[in-house]
Amino acid sequence: MNIETKTVHAGSHADPASGAVIPPIVLSSTYQRGSDGSYESGYKYSRHNNPNRLAFEQCLCELEGGKAAAAFASGSAAAMGVFLALKPGDHIIAPAGMYHGVALQLRTIMSNWNLQTSFVNTTNLDEVKSAIKSNTRLIFIETPSNPMMDVTDIAGISEIAKKVGIKTLCDSTFGTPVLQQPFKFGIDLILHATTKYLGGHSDLIGGIIISREEDEFFTRIKEIQTLGGGVPSPFDCYLALRGIRTLALRMQKHSENAMAVAEFLESHPDVESVFYPGLKSNSGHSLAKSQMSAFGGMIAFKVKDGKEKAFKIASKVKIFTRATSLGGTESLIEHRASMEGANPVSPDNLLRLSIGLENANDLIEDLNFALK
Repeated sequence: MNIETKTVHAGSHADPASGAVIPPIVLSSTYQRGSDGSYESGYKYSRHNNPNRLAFEQCLCELEGGKAAAAFASGSAAAMGVFLALKPGDHIIAPAGMYHGVALQLRTIMSNWNLQTSFVNTTNLDEVKSAIKSNTRLIFIETPSNPMMDVTDIAGISEIAKKVGIKTLCDSTFGTPVLQQPFKFGIDLILHATTKYLGGHSDLIGGIIISREEDEFFTRIKEIQTLGGGVPSPFDCYLALRGIRTLALRMQKHSENAMAVAEFLESHPDVESVFYPGLKSNSGHSLAKSQMSAFGGMIAFKVKDGKEKAFKIASKVKIFTRATSLGGTESLIEHRASMEGANPVSPDNLLRLSIGLENANDLIEDLNFALK
C-alpha cells in the first residue's frame, strides 16, 4: 500500500457502535468493569490507554512500519520518555546543532539524572565513532536538523551503532513518514513532534515514539508513558489523526513551495546563504536525495548586514506570520537566535521559515518586499 493511501486509512476504522466513518472522541477518564472484575473493552483508565490514543499510535506504526508506539503530551515529553528509559551514568551522543529545547533538556534536567551527553557533528560519521564510550547507550540524530537543515546519514549512523550494540533514535519531524522512512535505514526508534506536520494545523501539542521492535527498551518507554502520565488528550489524538489524513498532499505542496522560495532566496543579493537540502548547492543535497522522497517545507537563511537587518525583514512581511513552531498550513518566519535564550547556537543573522500552503509566488513577493 502506498503512503498516500496509508495516510488516509491508517488507524481509522468505522465506529462499531454507530457505524460512524470518523471514530468519535472518547473523553471518559475511566471505563466500566465486567461483573467478574475484568475490563472487557480492553480499557480501564485513560492515563493507561484511550481509544483515540490507541488509534493514533496504531496509525504511526502503520505509516512508519514499526511494531509499537507511545504517544506523549509533547515532542519534548516524547524525547524525555526515551532518555528516562536509560539509566543514570549512561552516555548519549546527540547532534551539536539540534532543536534547542531538547538540547537544553539534556544539559539541565537529564544531567541531574546523571545522564552524560556528547554533542557532536552527526553529519561526520568519524566524529560520531570517536565519541562512542563504553557506557554509550543511545545515538540521537535529527535529520534534517532544526534550524540549520543539516542532513545526517541515517544508514551510516545505524551501521555504526549496530556494530557496538547501541540504540538509535531519529527525530524525523521535518521529514514525516511521507518523505523519510528511518526504519528502512536501520534506525531503532523514531520521534515525531505531533505538533508540527502530523497535526498540520497549529492547533495541538503532542509527540510520539515509534519502535522498530516491541523489545525491553520500548517496554520501559511505555512504562514511563503510563506511570509518568505525560499523555496527550483524546481530542489532541483525534486532531492528529485528522491532520494525518491530508499529510501526503500537504507535504507535497510544502515541498514544492519551499523549493521555489529557496531558489528565490539563493539568487537574492541581500541573502548571504540559504540552508535547504533541496538545493543542489547544499552540502547535504545528494545524501538527502538518497534518503528522502522530497525535501520538506523548512528553510533557514542568513541575511547580509546582521541581526538588525534580520529583524527588520521579519517585521516587514505581510503574509508570513512572525511566530515560532512550524508545519501548519500558514507560513511562519522566526529569528531563531532570539528564541534560544542566553546562549543561542543559531547565527544572529539567521531567519527560519516554515513554508505553508499559500501560493508560492505570493510568498516570494512578500519576502522580496521585506528584503527591499
